[in-house]
Amino acid sequence: MSKSNPLKKLIRGYEKFRSKYYQQTFWASLMRNLAKEGQKPRVMIIGCCDSRVDPNILFDCKPGQLFTVRNVANLVPPCDPSPHHHSTSSALEFAVQTLHVEHIIVLGHSQCGGIRALMSTPEENLNQTADTGFIYNWMRIAKEAREKALRERKGKSRATQARFCEEEALKISLQNLKTFPWIASKVAAGTLALHAWRFDLVTGKLQQYKESIQQFEDLA
Repeated sequence: MSKSNPLKKLIRGYEKFRSKYYQQTFWASLMRNLAKEGQKPRVMIIGCCDSRVDPNILFDCKPGQLFTVRNVANLVPPCDPSPHHHSTSSALEFAVQTLHVEHIIVLGHSQCGGIRALMSTPEENLNQTADTGFIYNWMRIAKEAREKALRERKGKSRATQARFCEEEALKISLQNLKTFPWIASKVAAGTLALHAWRFDLVTGKLQQYKESIQQFEDLA
């Protein structure tokens, strides 16, 4: 049995997209304005690469409403001025310094593959500096979340530990955002707000982290 060509499905989807966004009056006008005036999103989302969690679908947003960067496990690294490749950091700089977004949302989700990889990584791999692959090196950002999950959820199921780790990793990213001086200054001035949200794939629930009570609670 031959499998359907996934590229053909993408092309059919593009044809529907072009028909809607470039031939219907309202959408065509929107796209022309975006092309002419540029983007002015008020919200930035740092999401996961996971194909099951698309921020624009999840929040029912139109083109131009969200400035989105996606990486493995929706992590934010700490500020590091060294001359390396800093994809997420450069996106943050553009969103905050050029687009002047008013909100940054770190959007996590359940059953995160990056977190599961972190939880299953041998301790010695997380501590060594030798090459262990791109994912392991990246996931070291949330190493403390793994350690806390193993310590505070000791004896619990892997799923329970992974969920706890997902939440702790969001908290780490939230704190790492504040290590960027141009983010910290705008937060202090009240012109930028930081958020950590978590989406549950099974229940569809969306939760937010409230620093005042150090807990996640239903957002809607």
